[in-house]
Amino acid sequence: MKKLWVNIVPYDKGLVTTALESGADAIVVPDNMNEKVHQLGRIKTVAKDGDLRPGVDVVFVDIAGKQDEDKAAAIAPGKIVVLRMLDWTIIPIENLLARRGKNIIVQVTNAEQAKLMVEILEKGVDGVLLNNTDINEIKKTAEILQGIGDKIELVVATITGVKQLGMGDRSCLDTCTQMAPGEGMLIGNTAAGFFLVHSESIENPYVAARPFRVNAGAVHAYTLAPGGGTKYLADLKSGDEVLLVDFNGKGQVAYLGRNKIEKRPMILIEADADGMPIGLVMQNAETIRLVSTEGQPISITKLKTGDKVLAHVEKGGRHFGMKVEETLIER
Repeated sequence: MKKLWVNIVPYDKGLVTTALESGADAIVVPDNMNEKVHQLGRIKTVAKDGDLRPGVDVVFVDIAGKQDEDKAAAIAPGKIVVLRMLDWTIIPIENLLARRGKNIIVQVTNAEQAKLMVEILEKGVDGVLLNNTDINEIKKTAEILQGIGDKIELVVATITGVKQLGMGDRSCLDTCTQMAPGEGMLIGNTAAGFFLVHSESIENPYVAARPFRVNAGAVHAYTLAPGGGTKYLADLKSGDEVLLVDFNGKGQVAYLGRNKIEKRPMILIEADADGMPIGLVMQNAETIRLVSTEGQPISITKLKTGDKVLAHVEKGGRHFGMKVEETLIER
């Protein structure tokens, strides 16, 4: 998820409140205002006595020419670089994305500039520092950034087998976000392939819809996480970031409210996705669904060989959830 920082120098209590309510990740404030800010809410501050300290954690660089670009590129990779574009030339930002790759924030003055920065070269910078005292512009920028998520490549998977299993521990993920029809999470038995598991946003005669919930699968399974990593379902806990994905491949970050692990009857779903075998052990229940190629939910109890569903495949292996280029076989 792209980060929103807001410049609140000079200090203004109303702007701090707006930044907090808009979900900003950090605010730049004058020195000695850290305690005042934290009395209003939890948010990172950028100040000499703040959570992020200029010159230590964050380096501000004015970009007016090639020499400034070289200076920004040479800053230690672990530090966050905030670029202040003096003539608003796009090329230096593109160059720094190629040379530095990450930890790049660009100062902007409005929501339109923010959108351009986080989408530049498709990948975009990590976030923006909004320098604008208009409350409505802060809210508008936040809405735009929250609407821009990871783009996940989805492929068509052909069901090759459905096998009823015995009892097992399944993980039911309740998020702090309401999901729409056609939206869910990417879950798989291995880190090479994931099914798009539909949220429980569909009304049925037996139980009420729970659009915040994904009945994800057995505890050993992986979920694709924000930033391209993976997490075991069993390891997820309240407050963790999870990745929601819709049938168009648009991703957004959500936060986990609860991970319900309970013993349930299980079923193994297997498929072929772009020539790669993928699978997932799930709870055996008619209210649990995958997603068709048209974005429609399909109950796993009605799946049969030859049915088409949406999936995501990855190349390479995983080491502690991070993608690595290595030979790896998982069955």
